[in-house]
Amino acid sequence: MDEERLKHRFVPKHEILSEEEKKAVLERYNISLRQLPKILAKDVVIKAINAKVGDVIKITRKSPTAKQSVYYRVVVDD
Repeated sequence: MDEERLKHRFVPKHEILSEEEKKAVLERYNISLRQLPKILAKDVVIKAINAKVGDVIKITRKSPTAKQSVYYRVVVDD
């Protein structure tokens, strides 16, 4: 998938969190990695950003009420 397709208006921004950011998110929400929603390693966007199993992805979507919404997902195998 090329960069232009990742910038399509229906594809929200996906970012791989650093280990420090990952730890901060888990502490902030008082959860473990296993409690995060999952996203498959074979997902097209996950492949495009070169995320690996165990990475935490920050997904930022546009929201009509909040301007933007942030979601977190952990990358898993099938």
